[in-house]
Amino acid sequence: MRWIRRNLVVIAGLLTLAYMILPNIVVMVFSFNKPTGRFNYSWQRFSLDAWKDPCGVADLCGSLTLSLQIAAWATLGATALGTMIAFALVRYRFRARGAINSLIFLPMAMPEVVMAASLLTLFLNMGAELGFWTVLIAHIMFCLSFVVTAVKARVMSMDPRLEEAARDLYAGPVQTFVRVTLPIAAPGIAAGALLAFALSFDDFIITNFNAGSTVTFPMFVWGSAQRGTPVQINVIGTAMFIIAVLVVVAGQIVTNRRKRTATT
Repeated sequence: MRWIRRNLVVIAGLLTLAYMILPNIVVMVFSFNKPTGRFNYSWQRFSLDAWKDPCGVADLCGSLTLSLQIAAWATLGATALGTMIAFALVRYRFRARGAINSLIFLPMAMPEVVMAASLLTLFLNMGAELGFWTVLIAHIMFCLSFVVTAVKARVMSMDPRLEEAARDLYAGPVQTFVRVTLPIAAPGIAAGALLAFALSFDDFIITNFNAGSTVTFPMFVWGSAQRGTPVQINVIGTAMFIIAVLVVVAGQIVTNRRKRTATT
């Protein structure tokens, strides 16, 4: 009992982590399955067929490519706009600043189905054709709040004396921003960008309302589940999970190296 009390936080953390990772492990295991029927819900036998031909299902790789394109452009748009908004909210005083601070959190607090229906109404009233561009605009809109929150937290923790020291050393505004402000804010910007990419790639509700005939990867998965679940879906999910883990590990390694360099 004493050992459990001493390590209670660690045990709780490990159990929570196992609970979160378990669905990913199931997806990974069933990516090596060879089902006898249409549904990949029960283990039959080990096979590498799906890994050898991940695009073996019609339109799967097309929908995946489309989702990656939308997520990439939505990340760029939301990160650029969100970074500027975050700096403006932290560094400047202007009218309606408090109201804007509150409104920024609305997309995060609002149910996605409400935002999806509202955006659909807006696009239809404007006479816009539903497709790639409407999905992209919608994704930038709901990813923006998350980017602003991540960057704003980083900017608020920045020491303004570092920028003042750069100006005292005759650095111009652009030089100060590029060499001092941007490197310090970079972790927050990177975190917001990664979060925006994950949210955009994974979104189904907002995309389903505003996609028209466009089919993204989450919509393809939902449609496939009505007729059968191809093993290739598990392959793509496993690959995305491994890539995400590698990105996080690489970022942690770079951070640790920078800390060691700074201390030495």
